[in-house]
Amino acid sequence: MSLTVLTSAFRLRSICRLQRIQGHMMSSQVEPEVLLEKVGNAGVITINRPKVLNALNLTMIRQIYPQLKKWENDKETDVVIIKGAGGKAFCAGGDIRAVTDAGKVGDSLAEDFFREEYVLNNAIGSCRKPYIALIDGITMGGGVGLSVHGRFRVATEKTLFAMPETAIGLFPDVGGGYFLPRLRGKLGLFLALTGFRLRGRDVQRAGVATHFVESKKIPDLEKELVDLKSPSAEDVSKVLDSFQNQSSLDSEKPFVLEKHISDIDRLFSSSSVEGIVQNLKADGSEFANKQAETLSKMSPTSLKITYKQLKEGATLSLADVLVMEYRLSQACMRGCDFYEGVRAVLVDKDQSPKWSPSTLEGVSDQMVEQCFSSLGAKDLTL
Repeated sequence: MSLTVLTSAFRLRSICRLQRIQGHMMSSQVEPEVLLEKVGNAGVITINRPKVLNALNLTMIRQIYPQLKKWENDKETDVVIIKGAGGKAFCAGGDIRAVTDAGKVGDSLAEDFFREEYVLNNAIGSCRKPYIALIDGITMGGGVGLSVHGRFRVATEKTLFAMPETAIGLFPDVGGGYFLPRLRGKLGLFLALTGFRLRGRDVQRAGVATHFVESKKIPDLEKELVDLKSPSAEDVSKVLDSFQNQSSLDSEKPFVLEKHISDIDRLFSSSSVEGIVQNLKADGSEFANKQAETLSKMSPTSLKITYKQLKEGATLSLADVLVMEYRLSQACMRGCDFYEGVRAVLVDKDQSPKWSPSTLEGVSDQMVEQCFSSLGAKDLTL
């Protein structure tokens, strides 16, 4: 073989290798952020941004919503399953950084994100097909909105649930005003104000998840669900129950808040946030002191908005709650605590936000009422 032929062959191999590398680089760059697949008789949604804990952005919402509506009306689709990729998170929340940047410059994303996210939350809540969220991993904020309004929510030992919004000058949105006051006693209000984290089986014990299944059993569970033929909600429930019955992990451990439930009901029963703080300080127990300290770090405006949000939401439909929460979201976009909270917790990470007003007493009833007022033509319509 001549040198020329050898050189040509080498060059050709190099070009092919370069093309393969470029192809791989391109494919890794255009990895879809959400996978929408038909598997058996199931529509399967996979949130596919594991590097950012499957944070939800507007592009993803705009892909999920129409597909969910399509599957809901499709005779060949019996159930909808939603899950997260990567093994760490189901969905750790919305893409708050992008919303903050948009809100600062008056970009429409600050309106569009919340509007379209809440429309999706409502669609999940009203979905006529069994909707099964496999919340195997971190589930916060926007991830709660993608799961909690569905008919079935399956927690595992890897589930970490929280609504930590009062720490960033926001409020537990995505329908938090609907599901939180419907948890037992004052548990929902406690979770909403403090951002307390629930893990594993406790997510089900609190009433946030409907089932608990060990993480290693989830692939088998999913296979059984997609193989069901024309199942009713009861059929789905039976499959989930059987997998739950095979999952004994942590079953002997008591609910993390069990010994504090009566304290929570007593201490968080008050006609105001100030009253709750007074109750906690007067109680003086280690648990009460800890909660008082937690609340002292939260945005006073957020605490007051959240208190009223849950009080109002207790008697409203999910749709009406979302209309109310959209008004609140836009009030937060107009205010300053949200931007300051995101700066302190997510950007600079100094964990020392300067709230304005800085005290509960500084947040007047009129200021709170204003946050709930109609946006007129800009109100959310469902």
